Formats: sequence, C-alpha cells, structure tokens
Amino acid sequence: MRLIGADGSQLGVQPLPAALQMARDADFDLVEVAPNADPPVCKIMDYERYKYEQQQKRKESKRKATQVVIKEMKFRPKIDQHDYSTKMRHVERFLGEGNKVKLTIMFRGREMAHPELGLRILERIADEVGEIAIVESAPRQDGRNMTMVLHPLKKGQTPGAKAGASRKPAPAAPAARASTPPQVVAEPAPAAAPESGAT
Repeated sequence: MRLIGADGSQLGVQPLPAALQMARDADFDLVEVAPNADPPVCKIMDYERYKYEQQQKRKESKRKATQVVIKEMKFRPKIDQHDYSTKMRHVERFLGEGNKVKLTIMFRGREMAHPELGLRILERIADEVGEIAIVESAPRQDGRNMTMVLHPLKKGQTPGAKAGASRKPAPAAPAARASTPPQVVAEPAPAAAPESGAT
C-alpha cells in the first residue's frame, strides 16, 4: 500500500505490517482513503478527529446555504408618487437581502379596461432595479391582477435578462459516482496492563 503520514508527507509504498506499526507508534489510526487506487492508499490519522472535522464542514456548508424567500409587494394602477417611492424602498430592501419579489398590480372596476397602466408600472420597476435584479417571470394578467417576479442578482452576476425572455431548461447533471468512505484498517492496540506482584 502507498502510505501517507499524519503530517501529509509521502512515506512511499509500505507493507501492511510496517504501516500498522508506524500508526501504533504515532498513537494514530491507519485509514484506507483510496481503496480503488493501485496500490491502495492509506493515511495515518486520528480517525475520530477526521470524522468530527467532516461533520463540522457539512454543518458549515448547510449553514451557508441560503433559502430564497418570495416577498410580495402590491401596487395600484393609479398609485401616487409617495406610495410608489415607499413601496420601492421595500422592494429594493427585499432584493438586497437575497429574496425574490413578486409584484402584483391590483385592478378595480373600470381599471380592468386599462391593463397598460399596470404594465407600465411593472416595466418602470424592472428598469429601476435593473442593477440588482432580473425579471424571472414576465408580466402576465391573472384575473383582476397582473404579476411579475424579480430575482436578485448574485454577486458578480451582470444584469441583462429581459421580461419575456425564454429560459432554456438546464441540462441534467451527470450522475455522481458513489464515493467509498474511508475505512479504518486498524486502531492503536490498547496498552498492556502491568502484571500484579505476588502478595
């Protein structure tokens, strides 16, 4: 087997008895980390500490995974400038926090005959937040409401998506290969208990 020391140093190809002895001398475990390699690769390590560190990495990765929340902001076709500015501050705050924003234009009575008023407001909003968001769902009429969904831009992402732009489905990800977890070849033997003296 090819042996890696506890400090990451390459110890070359070693017979199993010699590798086990080196692990015991260091008071560590001998762990097979690449069983399919030729020859197999083993590493001298503290296996319990290794498992703990891997668990901490998984927790940290899960903690950093942000869950996207959809916030909704409602407008009227004949909204005044003060209310519009107030609602826009909320929209920009939601997007800045990494949330999607669903914009809803609510029509009443005769306003239903003028859907262009709602469309004009949605297009204005999309233009004003163009540096921090893209239009994920183009404006569409839904009964008495007209809706549009904004998606916040990620850091480094450039604006450019337009309302109504067709989105191609992402290609299916290749099947991941099953990884073989490291196997403990041997743990250090417990120290022999001293013989009791004759009484």
